[in-house]
Amino acid sequence: MDDGKLITGQVNKGVTVAIDGRTIVFCIIGHPVAQSYSPVMQNAALRGMGLNGVYVPFSPSPENLAEAVAGLRAMGIAGANVTVPYKEAVMPYLDELSETALFYGAVNTIVNRQGRLVGHNTDGPGFIRALQENQGFDPSRGPALILGAGGAARAVLLALAQAGCPELALVNRHRDRARALAEAVRVKAGLRARVLEWNAGDRSLADFARQAALVVNTTPLGMSGHSVGDWPLPGGIPGSGQLAYDLVYNPPVTPFITRAAGNGAAVANGLGMLLHQGVLALEAWTGLPAPLVIMRQALQRQAGI
Repeated sequence: MDDGKLITGQVNKGVTVAIDGRTIVFCIIGHPVAQSYSPVMQNAALRGMGLNGVYVPFSPSPENLAEAVAGLRAMGIAGANVTVPYKEAVMPYLDELSETALFYGAVNTIVNRQGRLVGHNTDGPGFIRALQENQGFDPSRGPALILGAGGAARAVLLALAQAGCPELALVNRHRDRARALAEAVRVKAGLRARVLEWNAGDRSLADFARQAALVVNTTPLGMSGHSVGDWPLPGGIPGSGQLAYDLVYNPPVTPFITRAAGNGAAVANGLGMLLHQGVLALEAWTGLPAPLVIMRQALQRQAGI
């Protein structure tokens, strides 16, 4: 490994390589992690780049997380993605945090720089790239309404605030958690986010929802294995003139997307964000341009679309 630049172990592009003593290893850490599409996407990318590398999933238990992170260094793992529930938990075990990791308060990408583990966050930037490049949507276009107040909501809210969104509001079943997240956005990004009631009959929510240019679902509602539940949105929202973005990508057509499309809204699922955060991670690990088209096609095949 040369400061993360993969300049050795190359093969002809598109050729499947055998794992050998020179294979460079990347991974994703989560618990569970079997559902992740990242291995399919990143292994296709490594083949397309002609690199003798492999990307594998690991699922350490919470009590073994410190040892798992230390293992990245000890075993010479070149880079790692971090997914739920470890994006915040890994931070104390890293040697350095980038500006993006500090801004978002979470790490989804670890770069091994000659034994020094550096934490980054590509979730927020990946979300903005997905909006701009896949949907042609400028966050400065108008207000955004965010459903949920977890780690994904935090990344989305901070990214939108940083990208020039003029007004933000969030709604969550647990209002105290939403208030804490709104305060974090104010402190870090200087934008006050409104906290609204999780109640489709609430007038303030209805008024804001109707003027929103963007409505983002960051909750697991509608995800495979989760119940749909009740949406805290008035009828017809999201609708015509709005973009409905669901971070869920399995299934690719979610109940949220079905509802929004039926109302005439533009719709997108979370594959775009997954793609672009993965592109940024791969480029951070290798110092090389990522094969965007190959990665997108791999995700589409995995999703069956």
